Amino acid sequence: MLRRILGCVAVVAFAADISACGTEPSPTQPPPSPPSLTYMTFGAISPGDAHTCGITTDGASYCWGDNFDGQLGTETPSDRLTPTRVAGDLHFTMLDAGFRHTCGVTTLGALYCWGHNAEGELGDGTTSDRTTPQAALGGLELVSVSASLTHSCGLTTSGDVYCWGSNSYGQLGDGTTTQRSSPVLVAGGLKFAGVSTGSGHTCAITVGGTAYCWGHNFNGQLGDSTTSDRSSPAPVEGGLLFNRVRAGYLHTCGITTTGVAYCWGDNSSGQLGDGTRQTQLSPVAVQNGLRFATISAGFATSCGVTTAGQSYCWGRNSRGELGDGSTTDRLMPTPVGTLPLGLVNVAMLNSGGGHSCVVTRDAAAYCWGINGNGQLGDGTTRDRPT
Repeated sequence: MLRRILGCVAVVAFAADISACGTEPSPTQPPPSPPSLTYMTFGAISPGDAHTCGITTDGASYCWGDNFDGQLGTETPSDRLTPTRVAGDLHFTMLDAGFRHTCGVTTLGALYCWGHNAEGELGDGTTSDRTTPQAALGGLELVSVSASLTHSCGLTTSGDVYCWGSNSYGQLGDGTTTQRSSPVLVAGGLKFAGVSTGSGHTCAITVGGTAYCWGHNFNGQLGDSTTSDRSSPAPVEGGLLFNRVRAGYLHTCGITTTGVAYCWGDNSSGQLGDGTRQTQLSPVAVQNGLRFATISAGFATSCGVTTAGQSYCWGRNSRGELGDGSTTDRLMPTPVGTLPLGLVNVAMLNSGGGHSCVVTRDAAAYCWGINGNGQLGDGTTRDRPT
């Protein structure tokens, strides 16, 4: 153990200090104790492309990692290697980190976003970047929000989905390809129970469990058996009923009401988990016979938590994104952490651009993968494969 005292390095060995300055500490003045590490407890965590945000168990909001566009909400655009408090006195029930922006829903259901805004993805009626949380227009009362590459969507208390930002592929679902800097209602009159945004597409499930997707579809990420873009909701093929659906970069994954995981879209890195690298235009079952409680789709990886509370990831792993201690792509679910069981009793798991994070049931947060901007929050910029 090394400790630096007034510019001199002291080597600590058991109870004795041997000082590199040539003097020993006075027996009546014991050497100062090294600073203790403080670990935060989280109730929720959300990895973005190169930043991460979370809400602690006492309701405070923190972000860390890349801050080039103000996506950490800390007023100054400098990267942070450890969690830094989001500016203001807002209290959020959820945060979602996107590519270079972040959105959150307050305890009163109000929508706030901050960071990059060139496409109107903050929903405040402008295209100006914001370094602190800004209220979105429309006065919507939301239960959840999803932030992605350059667009965002939110679910209201009445089951309506509103989207805003880039719309070049129809990812806002309003029947047009017109960019919107404030929330617009998704077309079709459907009532939804959840919504998730990908890089250029959006997916949602109705209150009855039917999955719909819209937007960019070159890789079949809409799951409608075509590669045609859609500017309004189109049903996912297969007649499956879902509890959860998560849109990734160019693929989508969901969990059926029976706990079976399905994925569709781009599969170049094995992110569909079906044992192949073949793109799929409609849902295919994730192989391994596992039953999942939650699922997440990232850049070219997917992760899930089983009903037994164990975490698994699959897909691209060139920078340790899967957390299995290797840099080998996996075409089927592989346990995260110490093999063979991985992290046990995981409450939630989310994947970002090249890193993933979990919160255990005792509120401990763990992250792994790419860390060039400090998005893992461990005080370094070193990638972590575990």
